Amino acid sequence: MDASVWRSPVTDDGTRPASYVTRVSRRPVVASGSMPPDVPSAARPRARGAALAVAMLTIAAVFIAGCSVVVDPNPPSPTPADFGGIAAALVQAGIKVVHPVAADAGCQDRVLVPTAISFEASGLDQPTPVKIYTYLFADRATFERLRTTVDSCARSYVTDPETYESAEQSPYVIAGQGPWGPQFKAKLREVLAVTAGNGDS
Repeated sequence: MDASVWRSPVTDDGTRPASYVTRVSRRPVVASGSMPPDVPSAARPRARGAALAVAMLTIAAVFIAGCSVVVDPNPPSPTPADFGGIAAALVQAGIKVVHPVAADAGCQDRVLVPTAISFEASGLDQPTPVKIYTYLFADRATFERLRTTVDSCARSYVTDPETYESAEQSPYVIAGQGPWGPQFKAKLREVLAVTAGNGDS
């Protein structure tokens, strides 16, 4: 018997109604996978346009933020350089710096000693090395409070008060026995003005 033929039940008189005989196909039916929803073609350009707009706004925000850093109208003021920075600037300006000695104030003032560094310098119109005492104060307030003590300390190393030399730029003071050449002295003052920054810590 063909298994593909379904027969109706037998009736009371032993016959099978022909109309109930139905042939059923044995061919397997493959279920199709889920299909993505059909997106109208007009929606795709709108989605791409929205994504592009967001990207452009992000780039613009980054660019504006970068520009704000570059054109900052109130950059931080430079702080004063240490002795190494002063010495490097002097050498670049044509002044030779040798024999630096830390804590050499030229006197025994216990307050000035920690701030002092002495060195020998020459150059420009000062061919003969001269000893210079440098006093580097912590800030402008300390400079203003202790400035006059430098002159008192200088009495310990000045041999001729008439040729005593000094220059200052908060928070620095330099002093020594002169005379110093005019160009040499002017360059010392110029370097102090540059390396002092904003004159405070």
